[in-house]
Amino acid sequence: MRNFKELLIWQKSHSLCLRIYKITLSFPKEELYGIVSQMRRSSSSIATNIAEGCGRNSNPDFRRFLTIASGSASELEYQLLLAKDLIFITEQDFLSLSEIVTDVRKMIYTFSLRIK
Repeated sequence: MRNFKELLIWQKSHSLCLRIYKITLSFPKEELYGIVSQMRRSSSSIATNIAEGCGRNSNPDFRRFLTIASGSASELEYQLLLAKDLIFITEQDFLSLSEIVTDVRKMIYTFSLRIK
């Protein structure tokens, strides 16, 4: 059994999730059940699926959860673009967060290749 808290991909995903929660606090209140909810769900889904995959008893199951985490990262990537275009976040925040999302996706992909 793996300890997800020891995985760098989980740590980085968790940190990203915390940043998303913080930045969405400044979004318009009418977006609470719209883009705010979607961004928070997709960002937490990345770390959640990594954690759940660690608790599975087989590597194929773990890889499947990593694939789901990667899909959630892709969702978040789009939501960040939408938030920027709606002027809910700055260009600088968009670039910074998008870079982290890309790093997380690359880390997930590389990690999943190492699981036999």
